[in-house]
This record gives sequence, C-alpha cells and structure tokens, in this order.
Amino acid sequence: PDGQIVLSPPKPPFDLEEARKFWAFQPLPSTSHDNSSHAIDHWVNATLSAKGLRQNSAADKLTLIRRATFDLTGLPPSREEIQQFLDDQSPDAYSKLIDRLLATPQYGERWARHWLDVVRYADSNGLDENIAHGNAWRYRNYVIDSMNRNKPFDLFLREQIAGDLMIDDSTDEATRFERLTATGFLSLGPKVLAEGDETKMQLDIIDEQIDTIGKSMLGMTLGCARCHDHKFDPISQADYYALSGIFQSTKTMESLKRIAKWNENSVATAADKQALEQHQAKINAKKSDIESLIKTATASAGESKNVPEDQFPEDVRKQLTTLRDELKTLEQTVPELPTAMGVTDGEMSNGRILPRGNHLAPGRLMNRTIPVVFDRDGSFKAEDTHSGRLEFAQWITSEKNPLTARVIANRVWRWHFGRGLVATADNFGKLGEAPSHPELLDWLAAELVRSGWSLKSLHRTILLSETYQASSESNAAAEAVDPDNRWLWRWTPRRLEAESVRDSVLAATGVLDRSMGTSMLHVKNREFLFDHTSKDLTKYDSNRRSIYLPVIRNNLYDAMSLFDCTDGTVPNGDRASSTVASQALFFMNSGLVIQAADECASKLLQQFPDNEQQRVEQLFWQTLGRAPSANESQAISSAIPKITEQLRSDGVAENDLAKAVWTNIVQTLLMSNEFLYVK
Repeated sequence: PDGQIVLSPPKPPFDLEEARKFWAFQPLPSTSHDNSSHAIDHWVNATLSAKGLRQNSAADKLTLIRRATFDLTGLPPSREEIQQFLDDQSPDAYSKLIDRLLATPQYGERWARHWLDVVRYADSNGLDENIAHGNAWRYRNYVIDSMNRNKPFDLFLREQIAGDLMIDDSTDEATRFERLTATGFLSLGPKVLAEGDETKMQLDIIDEQIDTIGKSMLGMTLGCARCHDHKFDPISQADYYALSGIFQSTKTMESLKRIAKWNENSVATAADKQALEQHQAKINAKKSDIESLIKTATASAGESKNVPEDQFPEDVRKQLTTLRDELKTLEQTVPELPTAMGVTDGEMSNGRILPRGNHLAPGRLMNRTIPVVFDRDGSFKAEDTHSGRLEFAQWITSEKNPLTARVIANRVWRWHFGRGLVATADNFGKLGEAPSHPELLDWLAAELVRSGWSLKSLHRTILLSETYQASSESNAAAEAVDPDNRWLWRWTPRRLEAESVRDSVLAATGVLDRSMGTSMLHVKNREFLFDHTSKDLTKYDSNRRSIYLPVIRNNLYDAMSLFDCTDGTVPNGDRASSTVASQALFFMNSGLVIQAADECASKLLQQFPDNEQQRVEQLFWQTLGRAPSANESQAISSAIPKITEQLRSDGVAENDLAKAVWTNIVQTLLMSNEFLYVK
C-alpha cells in the first residue's frame, strides 16, 4: 500500500502441521438441532461416573430463584418475585423464571460488566497521564444495550474491531453511531501519553490492541511475540508483525504530540448539529446587537469615531453590560457535539519485523495477515484499500476460526459456575489448562454458533441443566475425590462480586436507583482527574448500579477494590474472590452500608410502627430472601433491649433510639455470610 517491497514471510520456527493439531485449533463438531440441556448433563454425568462420583440432587426452589436471579441480573430477587415463583407449581415454572430474568434490563447491566472486565474498560487513561476518558461511557452503554437486545455475539465482536468499516451512506443514523461507538474497544487501553518517542508510543498502542484481542477473543497471548517468537505457542515474530500492520494502518490517535490525544468519532445527530447552529446564531446576533448599540451611541456623540464607553449615556452603558453578560453566558454554554472514543482507518502500511522489539533497527516487511497457524487454506487477504480490520473481524467470527466460539462459551460457563471448563479463561494456549470436559466445551461452542451466536440461548441451555440446578450441599466422600469440584458433582457456593455486593446493599435496603447512567466524572473529557494536591475528586455517592460508577485507573473506588473488582488495566475474564478482614470492616464502618441501613430502618419503622415481628419478617425477606426462623425472630427480640440500653449509654437521644436500634439490626444482616454468598 505504501510502495514498499514485501519479502515472502520467513519459514515458521515450528512444525506447522503439528501445531495445527493442538486441541484448541481443531474445527468445531457439527451439532444437532436438539439444544436440550440434557446434553450438558450427559457429558457431566459421564465424567462423574468415570470418577466414581454422583451429582447432587436438585436445589430447592428458594435456592434456585436466588441463584438464578443473581446470576442473570446481579441483584437479589424481591419478596414478591420469590413468592410468585414458589406459588407456581407448573412444570415449567423454572423455565418461565429464566425467560423473565433474561428479558429484564438488569440482565444487560450484569452481563455487560463481565464483558467490560475482558476489554479492560476504564473511565480514565491511567499510567503517566491519568486523564479522563470522558466519553467512554458511550461504549459501556453500547455493551449494555447489545446484551439486552441479544445482539448476535459474532456481530457484536465485528462491530468492536471494524464498526467504522461496516457503515456506508445507506446506513441509518442509529446503526452508524452504534458501530462507531463500538470501536472504542480498540481505544480504551492505557497509554503512555507523554512518551517522547512517537514511533514507540504508536507501537506500544498497537501491541496493547493485539494483546487485548488475543486474550479477549482468541484466548491467546499474542503480545508475547513482539520481541521474539512465542516461547510456547505457534506464533512467530513474523506472525505478530504481519498482524500489527492491520493496526498500524488504523488511526487510534488524533495526535501523538505530548500530551497525545486519542481519536474520537462524531456521533452528533442532525438535531445536535441544528442546536449548535441555532446557539451560534444567538451568539452572532448578540455580538451584532452590541456592535450596533456602540455604533449608534458613538454616532450620537458627534463627529468623533472613538468615543470612550464611559462617556456613553448611563442607560446605554447599562444595556451594554446586560448584552455582554448575556453574550458571556451564551459563549459559556455552547453545546458540545457528542463524540465517542473510537478508531478509523489511517494511512495504509505494512509492519516490519523488529528484532527484540527495537524499532530503531527494523527488519523485513510483512504483508498484513493473520498468524499462519490459523490460516489453514491460505485464503486470508487484507485489501490494499483499507487497513484489513474488516477482513480480520470477519475471520475472527468465521467457521474457519474455532477459537472465538470456544473462548466465549467457556467464559459464559465460567461466569455461571465460577470456574471455566478451561480454568485459564484468558489463555487457551499450551500454558493454559486443558478443558476438564472437552466434549462439553465443543458442544457448547458449536451450539452457540448454531443458535445464531445468541448468548441468551446459551444462558437458557446452561441454566435449565440439572448440572446448574444441583444443590451445593457438601459430601465428604465426593470432596475426598474432588475437593475443588472440578467434575461438577455439586454447584459451588460463591461470594457476590464487587458490583453485586454494593448493588445488593442498595437494593435490599430499598434505595437502589435503577436508571441508566451517562458519565459521573467531575471533569471534562481529556482533563486531569487529580487536583493540584494530587487528590482524586471523583465521587461515588450515586445510588445507581455499580456498572455506572467511574472506573479510575490507579485509584479504584474502595468499595470495588476491596471485593476484587478489576482495575481495567489489562483484560481479566477470571476475577479472583478473596476473603479478607477488611471486607468485614467495610460492612461495619462504611458510610454506604450505614446510610443504607439507616434508610431501611426508617422505612421499616414507618411501615410497621407497632409490629416488631412484621418488621423482622420483612427485613429477612429484603436482605436474605426468606422468612426468619422462630429462633432467629426470638434472638432479635431478645437482643433489642440490650442494643437499646447500649445505645442509650452511648448517648443516643431517646427520640432516635428506635431507628438506631433497627439500623444496627439491618447492618447485622447485611454483614452475614448468607447475604454475601449464593449457594
């Protein structure tokens, strides 16, 4: 494309045919139209039988609705929803529950958060210049909307790699903006924006993009081949730089000058542009009024053309002051045309092999293409007229590439069960773990493709299986054979993830704001997040769901980091789940928890002013999703006088005692393991 002579690629430093025999590179098997969840149970039970194990019986309905509701929405079920499910004795009651949950807007918020982990979403750049990704929220909301609409996952991926190349003059406005916004996937990574070597900066950005695509979509650590042939997987340096040419031909940055600026695509509607034009017309009219008034006042003063304004009549001076104040207001409120982080095609060029990654000593040129181990029939070709991202995106989701379907099927399984069939969810290479149930993984991946890449269909298949519905009851004999539950003889209890911890506190106490959010940053796009004292002034006092809170690289919100939320620096499809003392201290001392408990106590006292038992029962339903036992009710009743006396001795006023007592009781239930864990 740039007149450079491209030499033939060097011979791969590995046995190509042998490399293609690796399990993850094998074509997917054909699958019948029978997408019964019994297929899952067939493979799981066959493995259990071979290990001398048996699967637990099904969990009770109360357990299942809590499990499925948290799994699909990230929120606890309400008392009314629980009661409706318990009262439904029809054989398809559970199936109807799953369909209802998949149709809620909360489903998209829950499962978008999983994908945002994988694509290293953040609302700030991090690294050397931690400035605001002021428009990143548009990409976040694009993901939520795509999940709720059940957008085919292959289309979802293609839009993120090459959405800007999937539009033309006939594309409607909504689709156009959606696809431009989707390419924010390639822009979200952290960048060294003050890097003095512009070539190095560009290569670092390309490397981060390749690494993210490799891990998120292919489950491969492609970035390892930047400086040398991959030490373990069949990816050579030549492969890496052939692929890098695609992103070298992509415009990710508007400017590489310090401080560098990432590219943003316009998503301004015709109405937005008209509003700007009308506002500018008001500014011009106001300026004209000022000039006209000055001209008239000057003419009235006689022959002099430069009459000082302080010699104008008082009423004219007042009019000028008013007009200039109005002009200043107009100039300070000029509507900004909306933009979204994203890429577009740049100048076409091929990548050069850089020995040890050193761009100061470039080697041979490489045609833009995919790694040779993946191009079995040698048919991949990047057109000379554009970067090749569109062809790459099409290959990523084609039947010629079995990795993508396997990787996302495994991710969905991991997010449902806490462990993937391939435990190393981001690495399907030789250093990753082999699948525990290879036939099941292949069936799930093939079934996903057969369903039109419908994630909701995959959820439904998994959640309707006996494997998913199994109880989490312990079994000493089974634990002796399989203590980690790798062979799925039971459902593994799990602690709520960071977002669900916070959201559940707000939901259980009745203060959750379920509206969709935009940006909650306190600064404008590309501005610094920290003040002159190096303090981050970002606020998290909104009661919206946690997915809408800012993710600030280098300074995560405490309530998120305490419970193992990803920091958005690198792709992470397999969050850790720790148990540390600071988590308990958070529930004891956090303003978020105390304020939520206080508001919940006030509502309980208003709702049941004269009935302590009804108060207890309602609180248990709100927080734990069940009625209290007789012993629990008695324990609370017995504790109330003791708590009251303690608070009185601590100086709490008599008028405030009742609410303070119940705030303590609410907080105690929020701190319980039963609140924090799903079984």
